[in-house]
Amino acid sequence: MAESFFSPCPRGLEAALAAELAALGARDIEPTHGGVGFSGDMPTCWRVNLESRIATRVLWRIAQGRYRNEEDIYRIAYAPTWARWFSIDETIRVFVTSQRSAVKSLEFVTLRIKDAVCDHFRTITGERPSVDTANPDVRIHVFLTREAVTLYLDTSGEPLYKRGFKQASVEAPLKENLAAGILQLTGWTPDEALVDPMCGSGTFLIEAAQIALDVAPGLGRRFGFEKLKNFDRAAWAKLRAAAEARRKPVRELPIFGADLVAAQVRKAEANLAAAGLADCVRVMQADILELDPPAEAGVMVANPPYGVRIGEESELLEFYPQLGDALKAHWAGWRCYFLSADAALPRGMGLKASRRTPLFNGALECRLYEYRMFAGSGREKPQDQ
Repeated sequence: MAESFFSPCPRGLEAALAAELAALGARDIEPTHGGVGFSGDMPTCWRVNLESRIATRVLWRIAQGRYRNEEDIYRIAYAPTWARWFSIDETIRVFVTSQRSAVKSLEFVTLRIKDAVCDHFRTITGERPSVDTANPDVRIHVFLTREAVTLYLDTSGEPLYKRGFKQASVEAPLKENLAAGILQLTGWTPDEALVDPMCGSGTFLIEAAQIALDVAPGLGRRFGFEKLKNFDRAAWAKLRAAAEARRKPVRELPIFGADLVAAQVRKAEANLAAAGLADCVRVMQADILELDPPAEAGVMVANPPYGVRIGEESELLEFYPQLGDALKAHWAGWRCYFLSADAALPRGMGLKASRRTPLFNGALECRLYEYRMFAGSGREKPQDQ
């Protein structure tokens, strides 16, 4: 039986997620701002959780309706047969987001929806589930527009960018699903060399290695749907086994990482080891300005520091021209990509970006700048004063 789902994703990656969902067997795919709606049976839902590199969650639509006030929302939230999907033994938490909603308090609406779910259970069983705001078994997501409310059960649990193995993090982390989406936008393929010269905790490196070895990103974790009553353990085991069988043996890959800070290199190595990829990727301590390409051509991808996040603005203004000089001097034949929220980056580098793709790193609006490096070209001509 077809069910309706919605998968949020980093803004700017909706088209990439839609293509990924189509490849995973989803139907009725509808990209929208911040995510993609689709339909399918429950095994499709489980497969998307297991296989999607770009989705943040998979939300299962339970109910929707029009409302005028908070009591209408309570009635809509009370109506679904919640006890069909989970029991009073599971803890719950309600998450509410809105877009142009006229309700006075999202906190009050959240409380009323929680009351509706608990009252439903009390009516049927005489008892109610407990609330756990830290680590709930069941997450109920509610989305309000000006006139409509939609209720979802979260089939993912923890966000899907939490792949289940990462041990060491760094300041200003890049979410795994954003990194995977950026790799797709670069057009990188596993037979090409890939370099992240500012690798931090190694997110780009790990995502690229998993793509190259066809490792399903959810193989190392558990999911929210495993706590629901309609969970079919045998069907899920079959899906997981198929993904495991597809996984290619560990081997040395043309994927390289570097970072100026030794502690960051150690973090990247620890995370690669935790993911079982230590023998696939080479990481070194090096300055991007002095780094030599490991091949004649390939893809460079980096999430460099920018002023709103790390470092002093004056230091970055000195760094950007040096970075542009280093790319022009050493990286001819490479496609270079930088994610940045700093509009001074392209101006400071003095290179003409061949493409600028709007993306959001969390709430921070960024651009993915593409520089195709050719010998003797790419440098912007100085402007007449």
